[in-house]
Amino acid sequence: MTATMIKEFRLPDLGEGLTESEILSWKVAVGDTVTLNQVIAEVETAKAVVELPSPFAGTVAALHEQPGTVVEVGKPIVSFEVDDAGSSNGVAVTGGSGSAAVGRGEAAGSGAPTETAGTEVSPAKREPNLVGYGAVVEHTGRPTRRARGVIREAVSKPAVPQQPRAVPVAAPEVGAVIAERPRSTPPVRKLARDLGVDLESVPGSGPGGLITREDVQNSLGAPEPTTGAPAAQGERETRTPIKGVRKFTAAAMVQSAFTAPHVTEFLTVDVTATMDLLARLKGNKAFEGYKLTPLTIASKAVLVALRNNPTLNSRWDEASQEIVQFNYVNLGIAAATPRGLTVPNIKDADRLTLRELSTALTELTDTARAGKTSPSDLSGGTISITNIGVFGIDAGTPILNPGEAAIVALGAVRKAPWVVNDELAIRQVMSLSLSFDHRLVDGEQGSRFLADLGAILCDPAMVMTMI
Repeated sequence: MTATMIKEFRLPDLGEGLTESEILSWKVAVGDTVTLNQVIAEVETAKAVVELPSPFAGTVAALHEQPGTVVEVGKPIVSFEVDDAGSSNGVAVTGGSGSAAVGRGEAAGSGAPTETAGTEVSPAKREPNLVGYGAVVEHTGRPTRRARGVIREAVSKPAVPQQPRAVPVAAPEVGAVIAERPRSTPPVRKLARDLGVDLESVPGSGPGGLITREDVQNSLGAPEPTTGAPAAQGERETRTPIKGVRKFTAAAMVQSAFTAPHVTEFLTVDVTATMDLLARLKGNKAFEGYKLTPLTIASKAVLVALRNNPTLNSRWDEASQEIVQFNYVNLGIAAATPRGLTVPNIKDADRLTLRELSTALTELTDTARAGKTSPSDLSGGTISITNIGVFGIDAGTPILNPGEAAIVALGAVRKAPWVVNDELAIRQVMSLSLSFDHRLVDGEQGSRFLADLGAILCDPAMVMTMI
C-alpha cells in the first residue's frame, strides 16, 4: 500500500514584489485529482489576472481560501494529498528545518511549496514552472550550466530562514525608495486596508513593536468595520471595493501626476495620405491576414520620430539622481479592460517591421481584453500611446505612465474642411496630444518630436528623411 502525505502550497510572489493577490476562482474542488501544472486557480494581482498551475500531482485535500479573498503572499491557499514516493512529484523535500527551495532563492513561506516528510531530491532534475519547481524530468548527458550552479550553491550554502521581503510603500515606480513592511499579521494588515490606515504611521504596542488590531483602531479612534450587506433593490448608492488593477492604476496615476511636472502640447494634422496608405496596404497580398489600423501606422511613426528625439525615450532616476537614456523602445499601449486601465508594452518595438508590429499590437490588445496580460508585459515600458480616438474623442491631456518621459494620445480621424494649396478641401484630420515630463524634456524637444510625428502622418514618405 502506497503511503500518502499532505503538501501545502503557498501563494507565490507573481512578479515585481507584489505582496498580495485576490482569489478570483478555483478550477478544482476538494477531492479532485490534479496533474502537475494543471491550472487550479485564477488570481488577480495589482497588475493582471494570472492562472496558477499546480506544483504537485495528487488529490486536492483542502482549499484554504474562498473566491473573493485577498491573500498575502506566502499564505497557504491549498493542500494536496500526494504519494510519499521520494521523487514522484519532483519537488525538493524540506529536511525538517524548513530548507529553502533552490533555483529562485525562495524560502518556505515565500510562495514555494512546502512538505512535511521525505528525502531530498537533486535540484538538477527539477524543471521550473510559474510557481516554483515541479516535475522531475529525466535528462541525459551533462547537467546544464544553470543546474550545475544550483547544485554548487545548494552544497556550499546551508539553508537559512529568509528575511522578511522588502516591499514598496507607495505605487511602483522605477527608482522608488523601498522600505521594509511594518511588523504586523495578515488580519491586521487587512483591517488597516479596510480603515485606510497607513501602517507606517502606527506605533506597535505588541512584542518587538508588533502592530496589533487595537493599535490600528486607536490610530483612528474608530471601531472595527463590519461587513456590509448587499445593496437592496432601489438603493440610491452602489459601493464597489477599490482593489486589483483599478487600485494599482489609481495609485500609479496619482503618484505620476504629482511627481512628474506634466506639459501637454497639441497638433492637428491632415492624415489623408496615411489613410490612403492603410487602404493600399490592406489590399496588398504581403499584408493579407494582418490587422492594420491608424494605431498601427501611428505606432510605427512614433518609433521613427524617436530616432531623432531620443530624450522622450528616457527616465528620471530619483534615487541615483541620473537621467537614464534607453537605447531600445518598449512601446506601451493603453488598454481599457473590464478590470480597469492597463498599459502593457511591446518589448523592443523599434526592431519590428510593420507586419511584426501589427501582429504584436493585435496580440497585446486581445490578451489585455481577456485579462491575461502577464506582469512582465506590464513593466519596463519606455514610452506609451493611448488611442482615445476609438471612443470618438479628439484630444486630451494624458497622464504619464510612471517611469516614462512621454505619452502620445491619438484622436479620432474625422473629415473636416482643410486648406490645401490655398484652396478649401475636405480632408481626413487627426489631433495629436503629447504629454511629457518637463524634468526630462524641454519645450523645444517635445515640440520637435510632435512635429516629426505629425509630418510622418501627414506624408508617410517623410520617413525616408528620418531613417
